[in-house]
Amino acid sequence: MGSGGAEPGRAAGPAAAAFGHIGLCVRDLDRSRRFYIDALGFESLHAIDVPDSPADRLLRLEAPLGLRAEYLGKDGLVLELMHFDRDENPSATERVMNEPGLTHLSFSVDDVSAAAARVEALGGEILPDTDVGGGVFLRDPDGQLIELYPTGYRRFLYGGH
Repeated sequence: MGSGGAEPGRAAGPAAAAFGHIGLCVRDLDRSRRFYIDALGFESLHAIDVPDSPADRLLRLEAPLGLRAEYLGKDGLVLELMHFDRDENPSATERVMNEPGLTHLSFSVDDVSAAAARVEALGGEILPDTDVGGGVFLRDPDGQLIELYPTGYRRFLYGGH
């Protein structure tokens, strides 16, 4: 084999990729910012008005986009709240857990009941039928599924980390 390249038709190995962010489309940027900051402890990092070009091509949407993005951070995770200020946005649909794609966000908290109370006060919805005596699912103000579970359960889920 020549100068250290991969065999033809074969990948050279994992790409040197660093985690960037998770994008979440929201209907009301101020409401969602308050929800994620006040209910789940995120902090505001940066906000930008995204230019229509080249974002229209990148996002495969027709301009004008009216896109404002706000980046929130927590524990190394970056959440991009994306708000499209335009009339052509589709309606939200209720996703189910076995639909391919991103199913939910998950957060461990010291007190699930107290966190759930904050969620409801900030426009979220607790799904009481999912309460398994420790963990529970909720929806953020736009319907995104979020799992809350006790901090002590992290060791079981992540193998002691």
